[in-house]
Amino acid sequence: MALKHGRHWKSMCKRLGLGVLLTSSIIFLYCLSMPQLSMPDIPVPYSCAHRPSRPTTRPNSNSSHKKTRGMCTPKVDIMFMKTHKSASSTFLNILFRFGEKHQLKFAFPDSRNDFSYPAFFQRSHVKDYKPGMCFNIICNHMRFNAAEVAKLLPLDTAYVTILRDPADLFESSFHYYGRVVPFTWKIAGDDKMAEFLRDPHYYFDPEGFNAFYLRNLLFFDFGEDNTLELDDPRVDEGIQNITERFQLFLLAEHFEESLILLKDALCWEMDDLIFFKLNARKGSTVSKLTPELRARALEWNALDWKLYQHVNCTFWRKVDAYGRQRMAEDIAELKRRNAEMTATCIEGGHAVDAGSIRESVMQPWQPIGEKSIMGYNLKKNIDKAHLKLCRKMLMPEIQYLSEFGVNLWITKLWGHVRDVINW
Repeated sequence: MALKHGRHWKSMCKRLGLGVLLTSSIIFLYCLSMPQLSMPDIPVPYSCAHRPSRPTTRPNSNSSHKKTRGMCTPKVDIMFMKTHKSASSTFLNILFRFGEKHQLKFAFPDSRNDFSYPAFFQRSHVKDYKPGMCFNIICNHMRFNAAEVAKLLPLDTAYVTILRDPADLFESSFHYYGRVVPFTWKIAGDDKMAEFLRDPHYYFDPEGFNAFYLRNLLFFDFGEDNTLELDDPRVDEGIQNITERFQLFLLAEHFEESLILLKDALCWEMDDLIFFKLNARKGSTVSKLTPELRARALEWNALDWKLYQHVNCTFWRKVDAYGRQRMAEDIAELKRRNAEMTATCIEGGHAVDAGSIRESVMQPWQPIGEKSIMGYNLKKNIDKAHLKLCRKMLMPEIQYLSEFGVNLWITKLWGHVRDVINW
């Protein structure tokens, strides 16, 4: 018993020591990578895109697919607010491929894969930025700052984002980020999330390092105060700010429907929407939320839940306006094309554990302490017509950014710190 107790404390001390190292390293990197520069405001009233040579044919709005079809030009100036743990990596891959197809200019972060998150976004965070520069797409993680983003993109930019059911988002965030939130280290028991939700106010420290990951993360990502009480009038003001700024909200739980609405709103083609699910967790690592835990998670993330409910109502009104039958037919077509690409690209036709991925370029980023994020193996002997597309569709975000030429030295250094902790 004494030996077991000694091992327990030895393990705890090791985790705490590594946690201190981790915390210090992240603070150092945040400070190192957050320049604060005063920049003149030079508006960007036009797009710098190479316009598509051929317009896209599509049904007119609110018409059935059998009625008169009109012509439109694909929308290429896009602000995608990449929220955390909301299937945003899958949509990011779609955007990367769309941008390459149309030779668009991305506003990328410098030295890392986010815009100095959790600091508010500043134009100075953009790689090689100079006032007056024109960009078409910005899509990496940031803490949203509407005024600064507006000075970076053309006036008619489409603002798009994605939301996820806040209970499921909380479960995912607790699993993925919990080990880098120090106040969780004192939570006893095997099921730390359930214990936390039993009395979250006891454990939660709003001023604690990385605490924002574990309460109203959506609200925080959008630049709002995630610690407000539900009856605070600033909550409704925040929701109004968010919903007035963004023209289209995707829902992770209804990803195909979301893509079809986006295709209609931005005049994209069906081939622009094909995707493989990226950054998915192994089912064995997903905590099953009982009705009681789900209710507690929603109560704890009440601001996110209120935002989600508001957006959800608007979402289904858009689906109704699009037409349920037309939506079902388009989803069936998208699924058919995805199935074709799965058969063409993916060995075995499904995702595999990280340890079974053969190529390092296909290895997804993993959380601290375990390898729970799954990835894919590329089929052998793929024909030349599909090889490049298959590889890009399966490529994780970090590797794709490297292919774009983004310098990720801070992200890679953090990766080495993570690997040391994971030994």
